[in-house]
Amino acid sequence: MSHIRKGDEVIVITGRDKGRRGVVLRMHSDDRLVVEGVNVVKKHQRPNPGAGVSGGIIQKEMPIHISNVMLYNPVTKKGDRVGVRYLDDTAGKRKVRYFKSNGEVVDV
Repeated sequence: MSHIRKGDEVIVITGRDKGRRGVVLRMHSDDRLVVEGVNVVKKHQRPNPGAGVSGGIIQKEMPIHISNVMLYNPVTKKGDRVGVRYLDDTAGKRKVRYFKSNGEVVDV
């Protein structure tokens, strides 16, 4: 189980965009992810009329390493470490993520 998933709100802890918050748009690979509004670069794009792509300078979000972000905890208003524990439900044991600082469950 990954500690950070698509749709999670994360905060950047290192690099050029340190302190910025955003939502994870997609997981690029096992160790890289794309965060909304973070690591935005300008890319010179050549036009491709066959694919309907216009040319020019576009802004694009690039992937960053998963170690450079932490899951945002709305209670403490900071980045927080995440652990995994099992909860006893009616259907058996269920695996959930929780914040290490206050023990609150992330997945409900």
